[in-house]
Amino acid sequence: MSGIGVLVILLFVSSVPAIAVLMWFRYARYPFSVLRFSVSLLAGAVSVFPALMLQSLFVARDGNIFVIAFIEEFSRLLILVMLLFAFYRLRSSGQPKTQTTISAETMAGSAGLIAGLGFAILESAVYGASNPVNALQRTFTTALLHGACGYRVGSSMAIFREHPVQAVFRFLTAVVIHSIYNYMLRIPGFIPSAAAILIALSALVTSVIAIRSGMNSASSNER
Repeated sequence: MSGIGVLVILLFVSSVPAIAVLMWFRYARYPFSVLRFSVSLLAGAVSVFPALMLQSLFVARDGNIFVIAFIEEFSRLLILVMLLFAFYRLRSSGQPKTQTTISAETMAGSAGLIAGLGFAILESAVYGASNPVNALQRTFTTALLHGACGYRVGSSMAIFREHPVQAVFRFLTAVVIHSIYNYMLRIPGFIPSAAAILIALSALVTSVIAIRSGMNSASSNER
């Protein structure tokens, strides 16, 4: 298969989680518009570039797993700060509010989840161009991981003012989960790879449950 063909497959596979989340939001009628979804996805993709730039400056050739994870999550944090500020300005500039009042934590976590999936889509393209076989092996689970970590980064921002210690801890959990995932993938064998998949999947499931709980709580409070 040609390199372009592999790249197309990578982009399709890495986009599946994002499409699934969009369908979930539409089916459940969550007040997260397609425009907001698209902007969050694009913001996540854009955060790949500062991550690559910072890694080229601070990561040695052998690659420190924790530093790599920290840089990627920090880059996502910077982009999400700008994104959520834009969301806040949009809502406060006269746009009518929805009947369902969603907490800032749930909304920021949702944006972070989508941004993480956007990061994974572009990262798959970048790494797929240099190492198609390796990228093809880990593309789908990487999307799950980035989505889960993105939720933690986004929600940590929303609670920082009232609960700064908890916010920092939540951000660091994203870094730790990311680091453990990367470390397990470096160990040869089936068991470490399976463990990495379980880490990514379980982290994403807890994020989805938290978002669903926040959305459902807001809906029940409006009744």
